[in-house]
Amino acid sequence: MVHKQMKKIKTSEDINRKRDPMGRAISDYFTTGKAARLRVFSPMFEEDEIPVPTLFRTFEEMPETERKALDLAKRRTLDVGAGSGCHSLVLQQRGIDVTAIDISHLSVLTMQQRGVKKVLEQDFFTLTGQYDTILMLMNGIGIVGTLDRLPTFFQQLDKILAPSGQLLCDSSDISYVFENEDGVIEYPEDTAYYGELRYMMRYKDSIGEPFPWLYIDANTLRQKAEENGYSVEVITEGEHYDYLAKITKK
Repeated sequence: MVHKQMKKIKTSEDINRKRDPMGRAISDYFTTGKAARLRVFSPMFEEDEIPVPTLFRTFEEMPETERKALDLAKRRTLDVGAGSGCHSLVLQQRGIDVTAIDISHLSVLTMQQRGVKKVLEQDFFTLTGQYDTILMLMNGIGIVGTLDRLPTFFQQLDKILAPSGQLLCDSSDISYVFENEDGVIEYPEDTAYYGELRYMMRYKDSIGEPFPWLYIDANTLRQKAEENGYSVEVITEGEHYDYLAKITKK
């Protein structure tokens, strides 16, 4: 009976690793100090790669948008899609009451091993509780997937964002990607909004399921937020068409 139980547990772990390329890359780098290529595929672009060491960056190594967001975080804070926990660890060292969430089992285990005190294996859209600051960094708002899902996103904010609370998120206007040699932007015809992409990740023999991902320009974010009772303030703009936005309830 014991041997059968152990076999089931091992099989479950193997399945997690096979379906969780990001988490497996994070786990490997934490435990061995090195990782293979974390490959990213999209039908719209050539194959890309996420340098795994950047997922473990220190505060000094973070881009300005992320450093500014961490400086603005206050009181009870939620770190969405926390990955290796690099943002949570900075806040924790500053005495901020931070909770990290991620849907990756291996990422959650790694964060716990790295010393993040409050970690949940949790989907943002089913989370309960209330937070004064919600962080969605590294284009974390991309989890919304499509513009059509933004009302659902704001409905969830209604439930978990404390009165006078703030959501800090960064994203990018990727319209430049569709600019031709003559400087004319030609948006793809098969999408409702040019920032709605589909991705798939692969790490070694771990292949993730395809997933939608949203890059949203600041003007569109502001418009959609207004429609749902929220205000958007652009705090900083980066060098690569990226920006940090502060979203608050009207």
